[in-house]
Amino acid sequence: MTKRDVFEYALVRVVPRMERGECFNAGVIVYCRAHTYVAARIHLDEAKLLALDPGADVAGVRAALRGVEGVCSGGADAGQAAGDDAGRRFRWLIAPRSTVVQPGPVHTGLTADPAAEVERLLDLLVR
Repeated sequence: MTKRDVFEYALVRVVPRMERGECFNAGVIVYCRAHTYVAARIHLDEAKLLALDPGADVAGVRAALRGVEGVCSGGADAGQAAGDDAGRRFRWLIAPRSTVVQPGPVHTGLTADPAAEVERLLDLLVR
């Protein structure tokens, strides 16, 4: 039997018009402490974004989503979080915020391969 470790994940949601509260999933963030792993995968459905808000700033939303990926990857792309460990970057990304790009609630599971898990969850919950 393959050893499986606990992982946490949160969906990344796009809320084009805060006053309406409508949202859709545009990505997933996965964190696994045992593997010192944190990663985000993004898939922005532009048609869905423009259906909810025809005046949406698509380039701005894409930039915010790239920022989530950058914080996960660490290094220079992580900005102020560059020196933080994987767990701290994950916790920063899942903190509630009132912006167009927001984290959903955190869920847990077991995995032997966190990198495969992030891809599986993207296919299952976002695409």
